[in-house]
Amino acid sequence: MTSHLARQLNALGLLAISAVLLFAFFDQFVGGELPCPLCILQRAGFVVAGAGLALNILVGVRPAHYGLMILGAVGGGAVALRQIALHVVPGTGAYGAPFLGLHFYTWAFIVFAAIVAGGGVLLLFNRQFDSDDYERRGTLGVLAVLLFALAAAGNGVSTLAECSLGLCPDDPTSYQGVEALKALLSGS
Repeated sequence: MTSHLARQLNALGLLAISAVLLFAFFDQFVGGELPCPLCILQRAGFVVAGAGLALNILVGVRPAHYGLMILGAVGGGAVALRQIALHVVPGTGAYGAPFLGLHFYTWAFIVFAAIVAGGGVLLLFNRQFDSDDYERRGTLGVLAVLLFALAAAGNGVSTLAECSLGLCPDDPTSYQGVEALKALLSGS
């Protein structure tokens, strides 16, 4: 596998991670479901995994970047698995509405497992690390990085709006950061 093909695959992976983050935002703002603290941590796992892919696109394909991607996916997957375990016992309920029969945290675990497996497979192809032609990022790579940067920044702003500078509520019902800012501006 050439470094150019590797960067193209990284760009497609980054677009997929961006789609996951944007779908979560869509559900948050259109569906009205605020993310719980574990959901926010899973989003952070996607951001870390995406950062590894973005680094491969921006500065060249490196094993360390795949390592960052895998570590983000393992961390996010552990959080998703924890949330699955919280809701697996009958009568404990679930968080959020299911999508195609599974809750978002279950889908997140599946996607994180796919990221780990994909990163492992990509690490098997040594030829991609031989070239240092990171100058050729390509349009797809640049667009993928820009979309990911917007999704990651939106995630950060959304988390601040929901949790302010403190701990996020276990069962969020409002945007505490926005309410705190309104109170500060009104002088209450």
